[in-house]
Amino acid sequence: MHLPIDPAFGRKAATHTPWGKGGDFYTSHRRAVLHERRVAGEAVEDRSDGDEKAAVSDDEIHINTQSGSQWDGFSHFGHLSLDCFYQGHTRKAIHQSFERGLDRPIDPRGEAGPPLGIQAWAQKGICGRGVLLDVWGWLLRNNDGNAPYDPARSHAISLADVQACARAQGVHFRKGDILLIRTGWTLRYYHSTPEERRENSTGKKGFVGLEQGEDVLEWLWDHHFAAVASDCPAFERWPAPMGTPHLHETLLAMWGCPIGEMFDLEKLTEQCQTHRRWTFYFSSWPLNVFGGVASTANAGATF
Repeated sequence: MHLPIDPAFGRKAATHTPWGKGGDFYTSHRRAVLHERRVAGEAVEDRSDGDEKAAVSDDEIHINTQSGSQWDGFSHFGHLSLDCFYQGHTRKAIHQSFERGLDRPIDPRGEAGPPLGIQAWAQKGICGRGVLLDVWGWLLRNNDGNAPYDPARSHAISLADVQACARAQGVHFRKGDILLIRTGWTLRYYHSTPEERRENSTGKKGFVGLEQGEDVLEWLWDHHFAAVASDCPAFERWPAPMGTPHLHETLLAMWGCPIGEMFDLEKLTEQCQTHRRWTFYFSSWPLNVFGGVASTANAGATF
């Protein structure tokens, strides 16, 4: 929270006088702010008609929940060979549940919504002990500071690397932990050119992620993680080799384990290094969207 430092601010605030200064932030007239932003080279459009009497605005947001830091819900990715989602729900049954949805009474707990809808996750959130494995940083340190791979290309992070990183960080897992893995993809994205970002958005060259395989699944199962997430677009290597089952099929459709993707773990990594600990209280509150397939992360860590 940024609090004003001028002692006169309190007296002015009591009379609702928009005057005062506090560090880098201060109140200013709307037109003055627009002018300053234009001078700074920003393309700001003034859509007012000149008759507004109050400084009031509204937002209308249209997003694809798969386009940023997000959770994959249980109706996002099913078991491909069984042709069903978690708990055996079929795509047809889920779609038909929307047709019946308007006839149902409103349930504030989200239990009357379509099966597997993200609204159920919004009731209690995804909260618990978080554990961050900085695999990217560990591999850099063990490769003389050179990038061990290009995160914007298909690359499999092996179970051996994950386990070695955990040992190097002194991490001891507990049942119900929320596992976060830093692969370097977000850092790579931040330093890419506009052309590279457009190319990466097609996914044609794939991207880094956890290796698909029975050994990885056994390790994840044995540690009983409540949820898993990473900073790359799919958590697992993409694309999966031909004939190799996706981790999504087992995690989402078989186990009911949420998968987080494209989490921005850069600041969290810095905090972990500062505190010299890789565990923290993790909290995330998915969107309360009726029948939602996925949700923005809305996540945070507390040390």
